Amino acid sequence: MNSIFAGLPTTVFEVMSSLARERQAINLGQGFPDDPGPEDVRRKAAEAVLDGYNQYPSMMGIPELRAAIADHYKRFQNIDLDAGREVMVTSGATEAIAGAIFGAIEPGDEVVLFQPTYDAYLPLVLRAGGVPKFVTLKPPRWTFTEADLDAAFSPRTRAVVFNNPLNPSGIVYARDQLELLARYCVRFDAIAICDEVWEHVVFDGRQHVSMLNIPSMRERAIKIGSAGKIFSLTGWKVGLVAAAPDILKVIAKSHQFLTFTTPPNLQVAVAYGLGKDEAYFRDMRANFQRSRDRFCDGLTQLGYSVIPSQGTYFVNVDIAPLGETDDVAFCQRFVETQGVAAIPVSAFYAENHVKTVVRFCFAKHDATLDAGLARLGDAARRARR
Repeated sequence: MNSIFAGLPTTVFEVMSSLARERQAINLGQGFPDDPGPEDVRRKAAEAVLDGYNQYPSMMGIPELRAAIADHYKRFQNIDLDAGREVMVTSGATEAIAGAIFGAIEPGDEVVLFQPTYDAYLPLVLRAGGVPKFVTLKPPRWTFTEADLDAAFSPRTRAVVFNNPLNPSGIVYARDQLELLARYCVRFDAIAICDEVWEHVVFDGRQHVSMLNIPSMRERAIKIGSAGKIFSLTGWKVGLVAAAPDILKVIAKSHQFLTFTTPPNLQVAVAYGLGKDEAYFRDMRANFQRSRDRFCDGLTQLGYSVIPSQGTYFVNVDIAPLGETDDVAFCQRFVETQGVAAIPVSAFYAENHVKTVVRFCFAKHDATLDAGLARLGDAARRARR
């Protein structure tokens, strides 16, 4: 069997979720909301199954959705896209990332990865024959410098994978950081594979900036979005891809031999959803921000050291002030003794691990968050004794 995949351990997400099920714990680890998602979007999908076309749709995505993607990004991010030449639909953002990596690099090419990093990136780079070069981000600011990029980029750099907003840190990178990274991509003639799935889940009045909005990157960036994240329908797995024609046509050939196409009823529903007015997206952000504030305020009152979250469904806690030095052991003990599942952030590192940060998902009902806080409070009181 393939040594890369055969040698991978069970993901920490599955380990913690399995422990949560066994212990009937409150699962604040895995990143999906309690809410079922907008009813009108779900209803469109159901209607399209019953009344619509259910055979193979276009490999690139149905024209209705491709046009809706172009319109959506023009409306919200002022990006001009040719729907027929610069937009594609995939079966989830992870498939889009795989297609982009397989299409962009050849064996021996170097790929810059920022860690903590989404767990799919590294195995996909290795499977494509790429050589990973890491930029290590540290809490609480999670930023990178010119010196960090100097150490990671080289004449062999072919691509960089950049997640903004960044899971698991919850940081939203501003234009100045994007421009710094763009200068290195131009200097080393590298393609930027931009995982922007959390683009609408940003807080405190922030505005997500796409790498496609950096003029020097318009012809060398691949923008990847997720309808599952935009509409809190994580099981739908509908990815949104935008790139210049010369790049997209190669990714499309990679996509052709991965999943080929995506369920047409979901595409119809996502096309409808992307056309929703600003109020939907504003209210969605406000609701997640309220949950973030409720949970973070509770953690702070209990004495936990909370690292601010600017976006995503996640917030991190520094466990070093509790005298803890091993986030994996802490999370395993917590789910077994306190009945609360969290994710050790060290699982998102390949090297130079940060070992004292744990991630919680706050995209849950108030009752779930409050029950989790009650159990976390019991643990904090015991730690102080």
